[in-house]
Amino acid sequence: MERAKKAAFVAVVGRPSAGKSTLINLFCGEKVSIVSSVPQTTRNAIRGITNREQGQLVFVDTPGRYKSEKKGNKKLRGISDQAADDSDLILYVIDSSRPAGPEEEDIASFLAPHAERVVAAVNKNDDPKADPARARAFLAEKLAGLGPDRLFDVSAKNGDGTERLLAALFEMAGEGEPFYGAEFYTDQEVDFRIAEIIREQAINRLNEELPHALHVEVADAQLSEAKPKDAPGRQKLWVRAFIVVERESQKGIVVGKGGLMIKAIRLAALKELGQIFDWKIELDLRVKTGRG
Repeated sequence: MERAKKAAFVAVVGRPSAGKSTLINLFCGEKVSIVSSVPQTTRNAIRGITNREQGQLVFVDTPGRYKSEKKGNKKLRGISDQAADDSDLILYVIDSSRPAGPEEEDIASFLAPHAERVVAAVNKNDDPKADPARARAFLAEKLAGLGPDRLFDVSAKNGDGTERLLAALFEMAGEGEPFYGAEFYTDQEVDFRIAEIIREQAINRLNEELPHALHVEVADAQLSEAKPKDAPGRQKLWVRAFIVVERESQKGIVVGKGGLMIKAIRLAALKELGQIFDWKIELDLRVKTGRG
C-alpha cells in the first residue's frame, strides 16, 4: 500500500547569520535565499520548496531575529512572527559557534508556546569554535518542551546531519497534497530573484561602508531570442537594474574608483544569475539615490 504524501509549511527562525538561508538552499538544491555575513540580509519571508519521495516541504526563510526597538527591526521581527504563526512547523536554527545571549533567550521565549511543532538545528558544527553541548544545554533550559528527538546537530555548510533533520520534518508534517508542482523550488518572481542576487553581491562588497543603506530595483527586463553567434538555441534576458542608496555621497562608494566596484558587483551577479537561469543574461547596472 502506497504511503500518503506529506505536505507542510516550515518557518525557519533564528538569530542573524545563524545559517538559515544556507540550510534552505541546501534543502532546495538551488539558490533560493541570498547569503551574507552581514546580519539581517534577509528582509522578506522567502519560500524555498523541497520535493522528496515523502512529499513536499515549503521552507519560509525569515529575517534574523535581532533584539532592538528600532522601527526597521520591529518590522523584520513582525515578518518572522507572522511566518511562524502561519506555518505548520518551525525550524529553529541555533549557531553553536556563538554563546547564547539575550537575543537567543528572546527567540526561545517566543518559541516556547509553539514547542510542540518546533524542530531545532544546532548548526555550524564544522566551525572550530562550535560547542553543540552548550547549545543543547541552553535549549534544555529555555525550551523545555522541545524533545531530544527533535534536536539535531548539523552543518548547513557541508550537509552533515541535514538529511536526518529533513526526515524528522517530514515525519512531523501532516498528510496532504503538494502546494506547488514538482518542478518548483521557489515561488519567487524573476525580478525579485535578480534584485536579491545583485543586493547580495553589493552587500558582500560594501558591508563596511553601507550594509543596509541600499536596495535594488529592477527597472526593465526583456526576454528575446539570442543571436545565434552569442548563444545558439538560447533566449536572452536583458535587465536594467539600479542599486539605490540613501544619499548622493554614497553613490561614489558603490561605483568605486574608475567604476571598478560596480563592475565587480555586476560581473559577480551575472555569474550567480547564470547558474540560476537558463537564459543568456545581459545586465545594465546603475546607481541612483532613493529620491530617484
